[in-house]
Amino acid sequence: MSYPKPSVVTDFQQACSSNDWDALVVISPDLNLPDATSVADFLTAAGKVDLRIGKEPVLMVNDLVPGSRLIFSPTGALARDYDDSRRFYDAANKAAELVRASGAKRPLFYINGAPDTELFSAAAEVAYFGASQALWQPLEARESKVEAEIEPVEEIGIFSNHSVSDCWLGAVELGRRAARDLCGTEPERMSPPKFAEYCEALFEGTPVKVEVIKDRDTLEQDYPLLSAVARASWQVERHHPRVIRLEYTGEGDIDRTLMFSGKGLVYDTGGTDLKVGGAMAGMSRDKGGGAAVAGFIKAVAELKPKGLKVIAEIGAVRNSIGSDAFVTDEIVTAKNGIRIRVGCTDAEGRLVMGDILGRLAERAVDEVNPELFTVATLTGHAARAMGPYTALVENGPARRNGVSQKMAYYGDMFGDPAELSRSRREDWDFVKPKTLADDLLSSNTAPSSVTARGHQFPLAFLAIASGLDKHGNDSDQPLPFVHIDVAGSAVENGDWQHGKPTAAAVLMMAATYLR
Repeated sequence: MSYPKPSVVTDFQQACSSNDWDALVVISPDLNLPDATSVADFLTAAGKVDLRIGKEPVLMVNDLVPGSRLIFSPTGALARDYDDSRRFYDAANKAAELVRASGAKRPLFYINGAPDTELFSAAAEVAYFGASQALWQPLEARESKVEAEIEPVEEIGIFSNHSVSDCWLGAVELGRRAARDLCGTEPERMSPPKFAEYCEALFEGTPVKVEVIKDRDTLEQDYPLLSAVARASWQVERHHPRVIRLEYTGEGDIDRTLMFSGKGLVYDTGGTDLKVGGAMAGMSRDKGGGAAVAGFIKAVAELKPKGLKVIAEIGAVRNSIGSDAFVTDEIVTAKNGIRIRVGCTDAEGRLVMGDILGRLAERAVDEVNPELFTVATLTGHAARAMGPYTALVENGPARRNGVSQKMAYYGDMFGDPAELSRSRREDWDFVKPKTLADDLLSSNTAPSSVTARGHQFPLAFLAIASGLDKHGNDSDQPLPFVHIDVAGSAVENGDWQHGKPTAAAVLMMAATYLR
């Protein structure tokens, strides 16, 4: 898998005088460049005849810098209450577009002017990830065109006064790249079987064990909720569902276990509650949660952390319509015997993850310091309530242990921010059965975006459907569980059909657990 490999530079002057680089990219809030005074003087003089300098990214010719290409991309102000590390992400992202347009292949990024606070302590890393986001091109494009032509940048040099690990950067970017591929690829190229094949290839030769479950009898017995969603897809062989199991066990004594249930809806028609009026466009990206899980574990596979165990299952499913499709009002029985009334077939993601989470919960009681997660592009409400931010909804044990607070802290630091949500009693009341015929309601009939607490109440559903409600603060074996909803953060600018996938949550999780 090609990508712009990171290379940390410790001697800026030597790097500028070598032939290793063919462009200099300055990312800074101003022209106070202590390691590049000649560049600062040039930019100051140029700014007298070009008022764009200091206001927007600009490419200039300067024979004193590598490749005679000089790009200055200002971050803007950094000290206001609402400024954060994404100022460096955005500036580097815009600069990378100019790098590619200029024909440079090995730019040297000079990261300067980050405030001396924890919030900006990873400014250089954030800049690299912002540049890499801009340079990624879709898998379909790379397969149909000459990859080296559409992704020409081979290496990114990084100079900063902060300590940076190019090994960590490269591993995490490989994970983010895999997540973008899996999320952003169209529904036939990334059908459930091909999603599984991509994962098998992704982890070949790594310490991650991969198992793909595809037998219909096994799926219907072990994952009856997922199988209900997938029922109409059995009519088309290339759309048959898959469950992808991924497991990593680090060397030495295990001191932490992370367990993930990922939503991999390769296409969501809405089922018999059909998405209409153009709402189906972009629903090939409804696999962003499962993609993020695979991407995070790719970073794990590259870094090989000791003492860490990671167990994940991704449900790769197509929510198709047809004569055998599941319908609203149907009662389906989870693996643990919970009878669930389907409130809307377009609330299918929680069904796909429910039995998977239940399997993980059963196993978690025997694992060391387990933390459980569901990761999904689950609700329009998350996007409406949180905008472009990932929503973290936690149960009692996770809140008591500060799991979401820690993730949000590192998310802010590394430019992959999240908002915290509380699970409230109203959420649990919302999913209570209305009759004695069933035990649990999957959803109401209205869109989540117009439903009060539309992204919070699914945690209650998932906890009950999986049996995690028996492992709250009041139990003998409390299990921390965080539901991660990336519906608002999984694609750029909320453009589900055309926006680049962001690999949301991969960086946040990697910064929390892999540093």
